[in-house]
Amino acid sequence: MSAENDLIKLYSQRILELAADIPHLGQLDAPSASAKKRAPLCGSTVSVDLVVEDGKITDFAQDVKACALGQASASVVGANIIGRTRAEVETARDQLKAMLKEDGPVPQAPFDGLEVLSPAREYKNRHASILLSLDATLDAFDEAAKTACA
Repeated sequence: MSAENDLIKLYSQRILELAADIPHLGQLDAPSASAKKRAPLCGSTVSVDLVVEDGKITDFAQDVKACALGQASASVVGANIIGRTRAEVETARDQLKAMLKEDGPVPQAPFDGLEVLSPAREYKNRHASILLSLDATLDAFDEAAKTACA
């Protein structure tokens, strides 16, 4: 019964609400760059398109094929990603990773909404899915930088 209660707590109403309302779904017509990341354990994927101007994200779209936890994470990311620099995205990803894997603090604003995923600390097989949206965004940022230099 304890494992069942833990699972119910993990898939809280807030997580399910976030998963059902992911901002910026789809694809951009003319992205600066795109990237796709896959979580090998569960098969979740997130594809990201972004437009970068003056080092900041000015437009963003994502295609999310993930569990409710990965979807909830993508929802928080999508709601807060416009206007962010690569350094801000990397900080958010590192803080989320530390929260999940090292019992670290909640990511700083504007990504502090990722706190809703703190019960997933105990579910290591879900960590990669939760990190997908930020990881794909970082890869797309790197691709945009390469394209800008070419």
